[in-house]
Amino acid sequence: MVTEVTQGIRVTVETEYQPAYSSPSQYHYVFTYKITIENQSENTIQLLRRHWYVSDAGYMQREVEGEGVVGQQPVLEPGQVHQYVSGCNLKSGIGKMTGTYLMERIVDGVKLTVNIPEFVMIAPIRLN
Repeated sequence: MVTEVTQGIRVTVETEYQPAYSSPSQYHYVFTYKITIENQSENTIQLLRRHWYVSDAGYMQREVEGEGVVGQQPVLEPGQVHQYVSGCNLKSGIGKMTGTYLMERIVDGVKLTVNIPEFVMIAPIRLN
């Protein structure tokens, strides 16, 4: 589990390898990651966009960008928490992700770039 706080927004990531959906012999490794976003600031915020960098050992880095997270653009009052689960597939079984969220303070429309901490994904079979 990794955590980072940016301007009062706490982002925590937990990852899990999914062997039932993976096929190592076909270079297909599936991971899920649970993101917890906690608004520790004094302002109401809304998550507008996400921007990910996905590194897959031995392969090209990918970028993923788009609106919201898993089809939502959550609004968080001070003290509120939003959680979601998403996934990533890797060819090598070893990789990492990092990125940012674009958020907006509701009171004045100021845009905030919130860091998503870098996290690693390693299929247990790759540790041998």
